[in-house]
Amino acid sequence: MPAIPPSLWRLARGAVVLPLAALLSGCDWVVLNPSGDIARQQAHLVIVATALMLLIIVPVMVLTVAFAWRYRSSNTAATYAPDWHHSTKLELVIWSAPLMIIIALGSITWVTTHTLDPYRPLSRIDAARPLPAGTKPLEVQVVALDWKWLFIYPEQKIATVNDLVLPVDRPVQFRLTASSVMNSFYVPALAGQIYAMPGMESKLHAVLNRTGAFQGFSAQYSGAGFSKMRFVTRGVSASDFDAWANGIRKGADALDRTAYLKLEQPSEKEPVRHFASIDPALFDAAVNLCVRPGKMCVNQMMAIDAEGGTGRAGQFNLAALTYDKFGREQVVPVLPGRQPSGAQLFVNANAYCAGKGPLKEAPPPQSAGRTLSLAAPASSPVS
Repeated sequence: MPAIPPSLWRLARGAVVLPLAALLSGCDWVVLNPSGDIARQQAHLVIVATALMLLIIVPVMVLTVAFAWRYRSSNTAATYAPDWHHSTKLELVIWSAPLMIIIALGSITWVTTHTLDPYRPLSRIDAARPLPAGTKPLEVQVVALDWKWLFIYPEQKIATVNDLVLPVDRPVQFRLTASSVMNSFYVPALAGQIYAMPGMESKLHAVLNRTGAFQGFSAQYSGAGFSKMRFVTRGVSASDFDAWANGIRKGADALDRTAYLKLEQPSEKEPVRHFASIDPALFDAAVNLCVRPGKMCVNQMMAIDAEGGTGRAGQFNLAALTYDKFGREQVVPVLPGRQPSGAQLFVNANAYCAGKGPLKEAPPPQSAGRTLSLAAPASSPVS
């Protein structure tokens, strides 16, 4: 078989590499070239950690090939020492190099775990600019719905769906929760992902340093519409941000509890929406799973439990949260197959949490003979 000319080999390699390079040139390396200071520090950590690991990986791969070639069966010039079993120098190299890498990685990880803690308020705008004293961060309340994102701006008294606008070089404090299942809020250009969980509030501090449009999405599988749970994050100047907020306030739509309950119904490919006004207590109600009137809030339930609980009534309080689990407006028995025979033991949470203490045992209400339903919680014994 005739040998293939070297020029033909080079041509073949070019035919493979050039199309690949052309494809990669269209990729947005946003994780390694972000637009926010927190994400930039995280990118630096990724690069440093990868470089440290390559200090071990590359020599091991090279030596594997070198040893296989040097001590191949056809190489009669290689030294053959079947009785060899120990080398102090080799042992020092084998154990000390990985140990130093692990110590370096551990030190860097420990420091950055604290400096890049998402709950930690920012101390700088970027590497060259410390945060001026007295700077107030922009607060954005985030609710992960099925399957869209709700952004509430309490200071501006507006809200948006799938539209996040941030002023550049201003710290942002995100407060996050979810309406049904756990989700993950991720804008690679801004900062790392942070989980949003029902009945809980998580926080993320970040800052954008460049204007532009950046992709945001859910990084946690959450059901049928997960892949469409995307939004655009826009970085704008402070004046443009104020103009944008003022423009939304001129609209007519209001985000009250009724509008929220309708919005949280599962939907896919939800278009961008704006709300000119908001219920200031809506986010806290969403966190505590009590947006619907008549529902006991999680923090109220916790306050009662902290005082010793309410006995049998406590299980009904907990079971009422299945409203949020099974689909909101549907008629779903709180405890399937059980009648609320102990309804007279229920405690009025508002009276209890107001400092009046638990109410006296009352006679069974008229609804005690019905199966607990979530369709009308205001009239249900679960309040």
